[in-house]
Amino acid sequence: MQNKPAILSIQTIKRMPSYYNYIKGLKEQGVTSVSAPVAAKHMGLSEVLVRKDFAAVSKTGGRPRMGFDTDELLQSIERFLGYDNQNDAILVGVGSLGMALLSYNGFEEYGLKITAAFDADEAKIGEMAFGKTVFPLSKLQDLCARLHIKIGIICVPAAAAQAVCDLLVESGILAIWNFAPTSLVVPKHIIVQQENLAISLSLISNHLSANRQEMQTDEAEHEPYLGEAL
Repeated sequence: MQNKPAILSIQTIKRMPSYYNYIKGLKEQGVTSVSAPVAAKHMGLSEVLVRKDFAAVSKTGGRPRMGFDTDELLQSIERFLGYDNQNDAILVGVGSLGMALLSYNGFEEYGLKITAAFDADEAKIGEMAFGKTVFPLSKLQDLCARLHIKIGIICVPAAAAQAVCDLLVESGILAIWNFAPTSLVVPKHIIVQQENLAISLSLISNHLSANRQEMQTDEAEHEPYLGEAL
């Protein structure tokens, strides 16, 4: 039996969800084994890298000329990512983005269940948002303690994000998924995953702009010479 390393790199962890979706698709197609070369070609990665990543989480390891068992590898990645454990979370900020996250049913497939929502707007208190009751912030600490919630999702404006973060930490939250466009200051034992939509959009825009300039340059270089006008 192959032992999994205690700690994997951030880059490896970030690749795991993509592996999971790919292997899950293979299983749905009836494929019983997957090799590192095939997976690497499909995902545009190095064969050595993929084999190393698979071996890091697989309990049985790959077989020569056969690759990794699809079921076992899928279950191993599920365990590694925590998809086989249901993690309860709370969401703070029931605005447009918060409502969009509450409406998404796909989180539970990946082991995350949003159990309650909170907002500072009194007009929203007591309302139902996609099956979740909206509570006032004054109820947050009590609910987290009673339900042993350890994950908090922040969807408030940047100016309010740090205060909400502090409240979450005081309530026993250990992991924060931050959608507010600002950095948070937290104790060392708190995990923060920052989702900055503005940065993502800037990367996309700059990539498109660079592609357009490259295409215009190529078109200019390959434009046929028609000679000088008579």
